[in-house]
Order: sequence, then structure tokens, then C-alpha cells
Amino acid sequence: MKKWLFVVAGLLMMVALSACGAKSQEDVVSALNEKVSEMKGYKASAKMTLQMGEDPQVYNVEIWHKNPDFYRVNLKNPKKDQSQMILRNKEGVFVLTPALNKSFKFQSEWPKNSSQAYLYESLVKDVMEDKTAVFKSTKKHFVFETKTRYQNNKMLPYQVITFNKSDLSPVSVKVQDPDKNTLVSVEFTKVKFGASFDKNAFDMERNMTSAQLLPVAGEAKDKAFTVKQPTAKIDGVELIDEEEVTTANGKRFVLTYGGEQSYTLIQEKASYAETTLASTRKNGEPVDLGFTIGAMSDHSLSWTFDGVDYMLASKDLSPDEMVMVARSVESATVK
Repeated sequence: MKKWLFVVAGLLMMVALSACGAKSQEDVVSALNEKVSEMKGYKASAKMTLQMGEDPQVYNVEIWHKNPDFYRVNLKNPKKDQSQMILRNKEGVFVLTPALNKSFKFQSEWPKNSSQAYLYESLVKDVMEDKTAVFKSTKKHFVFETKTRYQNNKMLPYQVITFNKSDLSPVSVKVQDPDKNTLVSVEFTKVKFGASFDKNAFDMERNMTSAQLLPVAGEAKDKAFTVKQPTAKIDGVELIDEEEVTTANGKRFVLTYGGEQSYTLIQEKASYAETTLASTRKNGEPVDLGFTIGAMSDHSLSWTFDGVDYMLASKDLSPDEMVMVARSVESATVK
């Protein structure tokens, strides 16, 4: 009897030691896949930092996801006290700008069509699809170096994704340029798996009316119009013309860049919508610019930020070059 007890005890110890052993990359990828497959939803908060210009830009991001296809991502600039939201529900994909009482509707597969640095299931997909991903296990974390899935992306091809060992929740994401410099970083401050949601949590009208940002809209109407020039440099391209046009809504500024490639950047003060009952339909795909959500079509990229409408048009620039230029529009001179 004692001999059998000794054998059983030995087997139990071997099992325990095996359980404590280091997990392989395949083990972790499999566990991540299982986590996403069983996940009903989550709520998360994160801080996103963009290093696209001279000074870092910091944004607070709030993420809600209800499996399988409902999303609510709120981007807020704490310094400017303004926000923008991307929403996906059974009616489609919407981008909301509460400060202007505006909503835009897209016919889009977002967020399935590219990497999304603040969506957990997107990060897991990045890990699973990159068969050349580099894996590292530390005392508390699993770390993956993977390729991104941004469409036609050459500017941000790499990322470093860190997960907690304890519950496989995301810790941080560093999106990098070809030289492995981090240009976009996301630090998760809170993640709650299995979160519950109200019946109307993803309703467009409810989210628009519940945003407490109407005072900001009034302030945007009164402040001086600001013309911004992109700081991103494209070889052989320079500003060749700046034109001021008077419209029914005020001034419109048209910056024309030319040389080896050409593009046009149009800016004008955004108007405040009196009603949100009808969403404006947008062609193209929603694009995360970090500080706001833009609309990308074949030859243009448009966005609204800080009370100003922007439209970047070019038949020469690639989609990733257009995003790079848009993200760098921050050097400003007041008109």
C-alpha cells in the first residue's frame, strides 16, 4: 500500500512540475485563441501615445466589445476636452463627433480588415497570423514581436505586444516603423473580461446624446481659425501654393504640395449639425489616425479635429503615406 502511495505521490509531483514548466509559443498562441473564442465581451481603458510630430500626443481610449460584432471605441484628448467615437452595431459602422453633433455611417468590415492596436481580439489575430513572430516569456508577461496587418502599410510594419501571464489580458502594444522606432504606443490601464452591457449600450443616438461635450462645440465656433501644415517630409515634395477661398460658411484654405509627388490639403471650420437624426454616409473605410477617426477612399482621406474639417487628396500618395501626412498635421499658424 505504501509503495502505491509513493508512486501516486511521485506522479502527482511530476504533473505539478510539468504544469509549472515554461509554456511554449504554441501553447500561448493556443491559449490566446481559446480565450478569444470563449470571450463574450470586455471593457478596457488605455492610454495611447503618438510620436508622429515634435511633441508626443496622448489620448485616452475607452473600449467596449460585445461578441461577436458590437464595438464602441471612444478616443478622448484630455487637453482639448473633446472626443470622437467609432461604433459598430447591427445597423453598421458609425463615427460620431459629439462636439459637432455629427455622425457618419460607413459600409465597412471594420475592425476585421486591419490591425487595431487597442482591440484585444485584433492583437490575438496579429499573433496567430504571423508565423514568423518572435516570442519571449518573462516573469510576468508573454511578449510577441509581430508584423502588423495595416493595409498597404510600409510606415508601421512591426509591433511588440505584451500580455499578462495570469489572465492573458493585454498590457501594452508598441507599433514601430521599419527601423523599429516606436511611433504609436498603447498602455492598457484596465481590462475587464465578461463585462455586461445595457440594452442600448451600442445605440448610435444614445451614445451621441449622452456625450457631455456640447459646451466644447460652442467654444469651437468662437475661436480663431487655424491653418495647419503637415510636418511629415516626403522626398521631392514641397508646398507650392496656398490659397484662401471665401465660402458661405467662412474661409477655406487650400494647400497644394508638388514635386515628385503631389497632394492637396483642404481645411475649413467645421459646422455644427442641428440634428443627429440622419447620419451622413461616407464612402471608403474608417481609418484610425490616433487623435481622430478619418474616412479613407481611393484617392482621399478626410477627418475632423478640434472644430476643423480636413480633406487630403492625392493620386500619387499611397494609403500609408496619406495616413502619415494626416497624422503629422500639427504645426500651425493662426489665420
